[in-house]
Amino acid sequence: MALSEQFIDNGDIHPIDLVEHIAEHNSWEFDRITEDQIAMAVEGQWRTYSVTLAWSDYDQTLRLICTFEMEPPAHREQHLYEALNHANEKCWSGNFTWWSEQRLMVFRYGLLLGSEQYVSPEQIDTMIGAAVMSCERFYPAFQLVTWGERTPANAMQIAMNEAYGTA
Repeated sequence: MALSEQFIDNGDIHPIDLVEHIAEHNSWEFDRITEDQIAMAVEGQWRTYSVTLAWSDYDQTLRLICTFEMEPPAHREQHLYEALNHANEKCWSGNFTWWSEQRLMVFRYGLLLGSEQYVSPEQIDTMIGAAVMSCERFYPAFQLVTWGERTPANAMQIAMNEAYGTA
């Protein structure tokens, strides 16, 4: 059954309620922080990602951040910033940033909705999937830059483009 088949009129459903339903559907651990914010743990191949979605009624935006901890050596942080620029050149939706104080790599995306628009469960599911997929795609490259002491350009060669076909 499609996620949206369980909802007849999305206009009456708060976007974070939809996110909570998706988290339950996927058996993800989650915490409803406030009425407008939810945090989840989503398991990837490389690590577990912390995914937070927040709804802003003021500007009608559903914001997503997907984070994971990194501990790059101080002498490699400048190289990490260069790697972020390379990664962001390849990302059409969302972007990476480094929060050095929190020691977190962050992928963020905002879905802007007009006053008469509603978000669907499929849109939210796609947002979460795309965020985790981007983190999975670039995680090895970020590790090669920070711990493998590879150049950012060289490390980005490991970041796979989208695969097509089957093996």
